[in-house]
Amino acid sequence: MDRTERFYRIDRLIRTHQCVPVTRFLDELEISLATFKRDIEYMRSRLHAPIIWDRQRNGYRFTALAPDAPRYELPGLWFNASEAYALLTMLQLLRNLEPGMLAPRVEPLRERLKSLLGSTSHAVEEIEKRIRILHMTARRMKLEHFEVVATALLGRRRLHIVYFSRGRNEESERDVSPQRLVHYRDNWYLDAWCHRTDGLRIFALDCVRAAHLLDDRAKAVPERELAEALEEGYGIFSGRARATALIRFSPGRARWVSGEEWHPRQVGRFEPDGSWTLEFPYSDDRELLMDILRHVPEVEVLGPPELKQRVNEALQAGLERNK
Repeated sequence: MDRTERFYRIDRLIRTHQCVPVTRFLDELEISLATFKRDIEYMRSRLHAPIIWDRQRNGYRFTALAPDAPRYELPGLWFNASEAYALLTMLQLLRNLEPGMLAPRVEPLRERLKSLLGSTSHAVEEIEKRIRILHMTARRMKLEHFEVVATALLGRRRLHIVYFSRGRNEESERDVSPQRLVHYRDNWYLDAWCHRTDGLRIFALDCVRAAHLLDDRAKAVPERELAEALEEGYGIFSGRARATALIRFSPGRARWVSGEEWHPRQVGRFEPDGSWTLEFPYSDDRELLMDILRHVPEVEVLGPPELKQRVNEALQAGLERNK
């Protein structure tokens, strides 16, 4: 954590908690008492921060500025790594939007984000040149019906769609009640109640061939039911969990995988030999299979047997194809 970041953290702690003891500053900032005292003194003398020691409350707090006192202002506008990533991601997403109804409203927002980034000590052009966000293997397809889907979702109306299923290589027509739009791995998906199958389904927006609004009100699905039906599975595939995957990664690969989240309910642990064992529920193994194969030969499926067999079959088919 650099000095500028510490100034912002000190300011935020005092504004949030009103009066902050020294021990909390040292724990939060992970610095020595001497460094903290130098930071406080710098903020007082150079930045004119109205920070005082409150002996009765045993902590530092802000006091009211005198009418003729210099204005307290932190040095520029600072972003931590997650804030910079969020702003850059929003800027990139806005840049990639197709022209349409939102264009007049998007441009002012894009300019506002650029001004926020540019209000640091570096020009926004320099930031964008030096910090890159790469979206690998994303499907770059026009989402022609995004606006209609979003209108139905927010207006709580049903939607008639023509949908192309890549797995079955066929089109179908159905009425759906939109519940949520999800941006996942650089692609948009619609969580919706399908009135043809009478159940919750996930639709990739780039597979929607046609869409138009219906007059009927959308069926409302409780949040708890949505979570149970759509979030217990692995990745984008819905369905209640039907099995538990147990996977072990080699000690070399464990240094990377141990920091990844494969599932919100995962349980991971290091083994005595340095390998990393990961356990989590899943409902459909298609996306899970692809993620496991990315780590071959540094991964071993311990269970269940059907998942291990699916991985072995995929490896064998790959060997046959690449003879």
